[in-house]
Amino acid sequence: MTSIEYLKLQAKNLHKDFKTQFSSFDPKLRRNVYEYDPKFFKIDLLIDDFNINEENFKLGNAQHVIAKLCGLEKWSDLSKASSAKIELSILLYTNMDRVEVRDWDEYVSHIETENKVKLDDEFKLQIFKDFFLEREQDVYYESYRLLNDEEIEIKSEQYDSVSNIPTAKISSLPLTEEDRQEFIEAANRSFDRIMKRIEPDNPELTRSLWDAERYIDEELLRPDMLPIDRDYALSLIEAFLVHHVIGLAVKADELVKNLNK
Repeated sequence: MTSIEYLKLQAKNLHKDFKTQFSSFDPKLRRNVYEYDPKFFKIDLLIDDFNINEENFKLGNAQHVIAKLCGLEKWSDLSKASSAKIELSILLYTNMDRVEVRDWDEYVSHIETENKVKLDDEFKLQIFKDFFLEREQDVYYESYRLLNDEEIEIKSEQYDSVSNIPTAKISSLPLTEEDRQEFIEAANRSFDRIMKRIEPDNPELTRSLWDAERYIDEELLRPDMLPIDRDYALSLIEAFLVHHVIGLAVKADELVKNLNK
């Protein structure tokens, strides 16, 4: 089953759940009220959160809801989406109990605004898998999908186990030597990934301008950002590094240009 076929199936299942609808007249409300016997989705929750018209819910409406749960504006966006965007949409959908689309959109917007860049779909996918999803590992939301008893029990046990683990914080600067080394290694890995993405015209010169130790010691964290969750601080490395590496590439281009004058 392809990713598109999988999402089509989700829309069909949602539509099936709505077809279980039966109504009764509520004398106090003086209108019909609806109940459902769903097998796939928490219909009442979806109705409240997506302001669904219960009296006229068609397959197209189901597709629109699934698209929203995937972080898309509309269902037709799937037909022109890149493979990376489709994969990201699937990840947002299947991790709806850990990630809210709104939080992800705000996270991406913050990166793009702070670094004055526009992230492509592949880079967004990489950030989501490598950093954002990992950052949300101890967060749980109520899923719109119905889970069987075994799955609910597993989720509850996972939540109980992680909720009792204290989150490490960075409360002062400079970093401890152990943290500093880990942050420097993470910065170097991120630098290599970003270099592959942006493909600078003068890669060797750009690399020569890169100083991971200086970036971690002087640029990543400021006193006014403290205290900060240690894992979250690690996730900021690549997010903030994009603009920095672009700046190094521009500087390298300028150096070459001046040498050729």
